[in-house]
Amino acid sequence: MTLTRQGRFRLRVAAVCATLLALVAAGAAGIVGANAASGPGCRVDYTVKSEWTGGFIGDVVVTNLGEPVKGWKLKWSFPSGQGVTNDWAANVKTKGADVTAKNLSYNKKIGTGESVSFGFAGSWTESNEAPTSFKLNGTTCEFTVSGPSELTAIETVAAMEPGWNVGNTLDAIPEETSWGNPLITEELLDTVKAAGYKSIRLPVTWTDYIGEAPYYTIDSARLDRVTQVVDWAIERDLYVLLNLHHDSWMWIDDMPTDHDGVVAKFDAVWTQLAEHFKDYPELLVLESNNEPQFAGTTHEEGDAYNDELNRLFHEIVRSSGGENEDRLLVLPSLHTNGDQARIDVLKTTIDELDDDMLAATIHFYGFWPFSVNVAGYTKYNEDVEADIVGTFTRAHDTFVANDIPVIIGEWGVLNYDHTRPGVHQHGELLKYYEEVEFQARDKGITMQIWDAGQFLNRNTLEWRDQHIFDYFESGWTTRSGTASFDSIYLEKDAVIEAESLTLDRNGLEFEGLWHGDSPLAEGDDYTVSGDTLTLTPAALTRLAGDRTYGVNSTIEARFSDGMPWQIHVITYDKPVLADATGTTESFVIPAEFTGDQLSTMESVYADGTPTEPGGWNSFKEYWTTFNPDYAAGTIILKPELLNALNDGQTVTLTFHFWGAGEIDYEITKNGTSVTGSAL
Repeated sequence: MTLTRQGRFRLRVAAVCATLLALVAAGAAGIVGANAASGPGCRVDYTVKSEWTGGFIGDVVVTNLGEPVKGWKLKWSFPSGQGVTNDWAANVKTKGADVTAKNLSYNKKIGTGESVSFGFAGSWTESNEAPTSFKLNGTTCEFTVSGPSELTAIETVAAMEPGWNVGNTLDAIPEETSWGNPLITEELLDTVKAAGYKSIRLPVTWTDYIGEAPYYTIDSARLDRVTQVVDWAIERDLYVLLNLHHDSWMWIDDMPTDHDGVVAKFDAVWTQLAEHFKDYPELLVLESNNEPQFAGTTHEEGDAYNDELNRLFHEIVRSSGGENEDRLLVLPSLHTNGDQARIDVLKTTIDELDDDMLAATIHFYGFWPFSVNVAGYTKYNEDVEADIVGTFTRAHDTFVANDIPVIIGEWGVLNYDHTRPGVHQHGELLKYYEEVEFQARDKGITMQIWDAGQFLNRNTLEWRDQHIFDYFESGWTTRSGTASFDSIYLEKDAVIEAESLTLDRNGLEFEGLWHGDSPLAEGDDYTVSGDTLTLTPAALTRLAGDRTYGVNSTIEARFSDGMPWQIHVITYDKPVLADATGTTESFVIPAEFTGDQLSTMESVYADGTPTEPGGWNSFKEYWTTFNPDYAAGTIILKPELLNALNDGQTVTLTFHFWGAGEIDYEITKNGTSVTGSAL
């Protein structure tokens, strides 16, 4: 057992002595099952992963050293009156000091030499002494016990990977459900834990729950609710990153004009939070401020204000005592921006604080034009990749290479949401996710996906797009191969010819094409020359079937690791757009999409000048200015676009489709009236 330093939670010395005595006795007597081949036997590894005043997380690994078992019960006794408050991967019951853990349906079998593991949240009062014996189905087991090990900041942050944000919930304004998500429940955290996440980021906006000066007392009901969620997460052995969230723009950004008032309020809020949570285990991590910003300032002025608040946060938490003396604290750059100038300032702050339990945090939503689909950035290209590689390389070289861990506290792409389908082409989005996760692994950076409900449906507790989640999960450990596109568009009445894609193997071996469980035949169905994958006319004819509009079939390019790359065979005709009339507040273009999909739209006046908004380029932002409604058979032009047009001037809209290419359409605005005609 490894003892932790002063101030960290640990198993009591009595438990260590009892364990050593038990092990000595076991060695002298020869524990049943020490010879796995001769009969029943078992080993138990009992670990207290974290401990705090009144509670702890237990992790148990049971190894079968004897004959296979088809169902199991593990029994032990708590020496000092501990209890079990929650469990996972086993049904754990207590009766007095006696504990019985029973298998669940999916893990009841343990083969010879195989192991099962389960965990539980426990409670204690005076001490938390370790059990001194374990029995598996009545057989006494070999065992080891260990307590929380002393983790460095780098190790702590690594243990938080991967992480998940409970976005738009406790940070919603003014209440937890105000932005459309249901209340956080234990079942939600069970789902996140079961999915493989090791940490949650718990954004909290405190603004509407802070009293008046000079005390700025936090509402007790609000603090109790946040504490409840933190407790639930810790009981599940999840790290929790707790912060001040939208407070950053609701009052903290007033610091340039109300310096002393903002500092006093910031001080009072963090003083209360530090005191309240000071005895919590190291699973609780504190973040100074979300996306710090300061109204009306230059970058340099903002850096100085952010530095001041980061230092004040550090002083408040460290001086509060208890576990806060060496708790991991997370400091953001200005705007949590990853540009070199911003992270250089944060690096100086961290260096001067001279505290080995600090981490830096930035956010990452990728190359902006691709992230929102504007300026023609519909595909993952060299600009998008360069932005990813550059950001992660800077973060590594500035911080990680100097033993300062980095948490990407939020990541994803902007404008991606289940309510805005089509902003990002699915395959191009997967390439982005794949590269981001690879760069994070390669550079030793922990990431916490921003999820405001667009990934995990909080009502059904199901992933909205299982394929995207599967990519996330695969990306935690390995690369996946991709290709130049994920679709092959076949014009309905055209002769089917060979179609080629370029493979991006990402260091993996290409293993062939599959249609369901059936492999396609190399030579007859496809050929590979270098990185060029070509499907034959015969294969495409078979895959297109009766050539109805839309996706006719999906095949997979499989690689030696990671996720297969899906390739959709799609039949289409050139979409047909109809004349329309409407207003600047409501204008739709009737559209027969005939199996095709819209990728982007340009908007220019007759002389070629781009219209507003975004007049610096002709390509308009997807969904903000336009969007297709495939179910209704329309393309919607938004007021943001129409209200910005010049009266009486003809505007040419060029719609870009993935299959058919460009289709032009004209509109004219007169006052609030809009007319449109197909070209």
